[in-house]
Amino acid sequence: MVTSVPRLVIAAPSSGSGKTTVATGLMAALTARGLAVSPHKVGPDYIDPGYHALATGRVGRNLDAYLCGPELVGPLFAHGARGCDIAVVEGVMGLYDGAAGEGELASTAQVAKLLRAPVVLVVDASSQSRSVAALVHGFASFDPEVRIGGVILNKVGSDRHEALLREALDSVGVPVLGVLRRAAPVETPSRHLGLVPVAERGALAVEAVAAMAAQVAGGCDLAALVALARSAGPLAGAGWDAGEALVSSPPPPLPFPSPGALPPDSRSALDGPRPQAPDGLVDAGRPVRVAVAGGAAFTFSYSEHAELLTAAGAEVVVFDPLRDEELPEGTAGLVVGGGFPEVYASELSANEGLRKSVAELALNGAPVAAECAGLLYLCRDLDGLPMCGVLDASARMSERLTLGYRDAVAVSDSTLAGAGTRMRGHEFHRTVVEPDAGSAPAWGMRAPERRVEGFVERGVHASYLHTHWASEPGVARRFVERCRTS
Repeated sequence: MVTSVPRLVIAAPSSGSGKTTVATGLMAALTARGLAVSPHKVGPDYIDPGYHALATGRVGRNLDAYLCGPELVGPLFAHGARGCDIAVVEGVMGLYDGAAGEGELASTAQVAKLLRAPVVLVVDASSQSRSVAALVHGFASFDPEVRIGGVILNKVGSDRHEALLREALDSVGVPVLGVLRRAAPVETPSRHLGLVPVAERGALAVEAVAAMAAQVAGGCDLAALVALARSAGPLAGAGWDAGEALVSSPPPPLPFPSPGALPPDSRSALDGPRPQAPDGLVDAGRPVRVAVAGGAAFTFSYSEHAELLTAAGAEVVVFDPLRDEELPEGTAGLVVGGGFPEVYASELSANEGLRKSVAELALNGAPVAAECAGLLYLCRDLDGLPMCGVLDASARMSERLTLGYRDAVAVSDSTLAGAGTRMRGHEFHRTVVEPDAGSAPAWGMRAPERRVEGFVERGVHASYLHTHWASEPGVARRFVERCRTS
């Protein structure tokens, strides 16, 4: 099977150059012209895809070669772009920046090569003129396999400034596909972990996306950008499918001893081969109801997670912990993903009915999977405000930012992963959780960090680590199996 959807990658020499404005504005401008636009984001970021979804009316999907492996980038792209007229992929950081110490892995450049897609380089030209030619030439020649098909000049000061930039770039042979003037920036407020998510901004987010679309439509050659997208090479291979992924996923590992700390007794779990067990697919009987937290406080979950849960036999029901006073009727399992509970701590704490409902579900041994924001919500308290009390642990805001990819292995057998399961993940938080001495750890971080993290007790698996289940579909199958039998 071959995917031939036209596609572009929007990249930049560095963060802060204007990628999000250009990518989101381009998505919205093309959508306004009647095209079905497939939105994608390189890396683990979960805020930008919300703006992409608002711009296109379609789910924003991540393409992360570290979390999922390079081999899944093409299939996941084809899955998201199925039935679309064009795809726009927003890059991450600078074009050639990826996972620290891993070469090109997880960089925008690697994803562009995997997708056989041309790159549009967004350059902040506010403090340069002829030097822009050296910059673009360097990026265009650094890796011959990366095809930079054009440049969009951002923060251009005047007609004279634009003329100087265009004259300089004539010698490089990379066409200028757009010029955005130095003007009042589109209102996209930020806070401690980046842009404020769409779900929190309501009509203001709609206005921001409309302003981005107007900027791009007014300053860029949309016809030339579409033509460039059509020059992307054919992409061989079938699109990712949740059902097929479950059937073909490796069998879960056998139960593994659950060490309480990394050194010295868990070292074999981190370094040894992954044990295997006979395969067994989910019972295809009646669906079991899995409640998934949503709303403004819990804005992040990769869309493939819900798709895998559904394929594994779950009925996925989204609820809002800020508004719903109890879990959906018949809930057999609970998934609480990422977000900003610290921003809504007072409202979450005031919803005592739901907190008690969550605690009761967990106390009865039902499967509960919580990541980052979900971990905070399950704690006894967050900055002194009562939370669900599922874990005898306290959470608080911190000055220190914890950020980066992680190579992890499950060191405790849980409803989400069998001990010995190796997954890659991502941490991104400014909070600290004081450990619950009565819980087993969820993950062991492999070299160079060598530490344990998270909590496993009863049916609860709670951790700071964000993982992408498409890389290990068996976790969804295991979770639904436990929902069916708990």
